[in-house]
Amino acid sequence: MRSPRATHNLIAVSANLKETALNTPQTLDSSLLVGLSDVINLDPRRETDASELNGHEEASSIYDNGATSSTTFNFPKAQTQHFGFVCAYALGTVSTATVGAGYTHTITPIANDLDSSRSNPSFAAAQRWGLTVAKRLFSSMFVDSFTATFTKDDWIKLAAQIKGTGKYSDSVLEETITALDNVTSLTLAANAVAGSTAAARLDSIHQIRAETAAGVWEEVEFSAVSSATPAVLTITSTGGAGASISYKVLYVPTEAAWATFPSRITESALRISDLQVTLGGKWSGSAFEGGKALTAEINSLEWNFQNSLAIEFTPGTGYSGYASRAFREGRGQTVKLDREFRNFILQQAIASNETFGLRILCNGAEFADGENYKVEIIFPKLGVLKAPISVSGKRLAEAGDLQVLEDSTYGSVIVKVTNQVATYAA
Repeated sequence: MRSPRATHNLIAVSANLKETALNTPQTLDSSLLVGLSDVINLDPRRETDASELNGHEEASSIYDNGATSSTTFNFPKAQTQHFGFVCAYALGTVSTATVGAGYTHTITPIANDLDSSRSNPSFAAAQRWGLTVAKRLFSSMFVDSFTATFTKDDWIKLAAQIKGTGKYSDSVLEETITALDNVTSLTLAANAVAGSTAAARLDSIHQIRAETAAGVWEEVEFSAVSSATPAVLTITSTGGAGASISYKVLYVPTEAAWATFPSRITESALRISDLQVTLGGKWSGSAFEGGKALTAEINSLEWNFQNSLAIEFTPGTGYSGYASRAFREGRGQTVKLDREFRNFILQQAIASNETFGLRILCNGAEFADGENYKVEIIFPKLGVLKAPISVSGKRLAEAGDLQVLEDSTYGSVIVKVTNQVATYAA
């Protein structure tokens, strides 16, 4: 039977391949282990006629201006695949090389726009709500921003804010059938009903109602659904005298290919104990040289990335009900470093307005002999905005707000993800 338990929810995305064009859904290839409360929603753009001369004191109608879509993908126990997926779609440029039994994906910010409709690559996403309640496919989803958090004695966390154009497809369909008001069966126009058993097919019928009088819709009981195409629904007669009326059937037809969710990739979660942080070095283009290793003094490290994507409804596209452009209004990044105040490094960087590099490396478990899941984040150039000194418990602390700057040679950030996934946003 249908179940509303959120623990049955599933989310899948096209992590490996980006969409070939805006509002053209790509094949789903990866199911994601996201937070329990993560739900993809439509954000309706509706207006009433309350500000118009409608002849009434209150609003009397609603204008449907379509919708956009949005969600948050929370990874409370982040894995390398999560960094690969999120960073590939947030930054936009990926170069992949085979390394031993796996792959290393080098991810950097995209220059300019991907095409005339998209500044960044887009992916398709689908959600299953509960157990057989409904499924929905969303086209053209984008990573608008994300935060990676590294806190002592904890799992590494990743949270991404997702925006979409609002184009979608549902697994549930409403069909109108004209029949007599005393019939005991209804035949669909063309579709079979989803389900390999009689009970499963009954679960696929959400509602049947009949218009017994103008504008009056009454619920109709149903007891069986055939396996035929088109399906025949056994109903309880409304008890009429043989007049022709309309019935509306809300049901799940034989599901499209996208409604079969892909399996989830298994990787080890990343732990803070495997974290290495080097501050003050220099990226040479192939290696991070110099710098000071920060270890037990780190309380937390947080990387914030923002694309500032504008989801726009533009003229001349012929789209109805969903957006036609995703424009990046300006990338921005910051790093927050909360540490014990053991030295004067950041204070001196403020005094001298010095810029420097930062490297974050996190190793996971082995996926082959001597080969580990790995996430490496390199910032070629940062500066300190502020670093106030405080007392935390009985220890001195320093909270450094670091501004990520764009280096003229190496850009603002380089992310290297090593795992056994062949491609991201390809």
